[in-house]
Amino acid sequence: MNIQIVSIKMVKEKELHYQYEDISRPRESVDLIKNIIGDMDREALVVITLDVKNHPTSINICSTGSLNSSIVHPREVFKTAILGNAASILIGHNHPSGNPTPSNEDINITKRLKEAGKILGIEVLDHIIIGSFDNYISFKEKGLL
Repeated sequence: MNIQIVSIKMVKEKELHYQYEDISRPRESVDLIKNIIGDMDREALVVITLDVKNHPTSINICSTGSLNSSIVHPREVFKTAILGNAASILIGHNHPSGNPTPSNEDINITKRLKEAGKILGIEVLDHIIIGSFDNYISFKEKGLL
């Protein structure tokens, strides 16, 4: 039997200029998430990795789904964070309907991701849902995280 010898690495696709040095408030992450997935016509989940000083280090569109759903699994969400030696992550997704109210599934997956993060030692700082115009919901601000 042959066993493959592999290496694992992240590949930088491009860079994005970010106006803040760190992310200390949900509004700062909203601007970043909207820049990446705010105008998509399908749900997409983005993972922002941060270092110990809450400086964003990478952004990954983890999942792209349909008009009203996206498959989210902790293994995929934390892959970029593990490879990038992240201290914490922010997750965000859009609601193409324009209504940022979290669904029961949104709430349940956020709880699941928070628990997975505890096990891995990578804190989930917030989950942001982007709606239309300037509407958003921060799980942290709403006490859901």
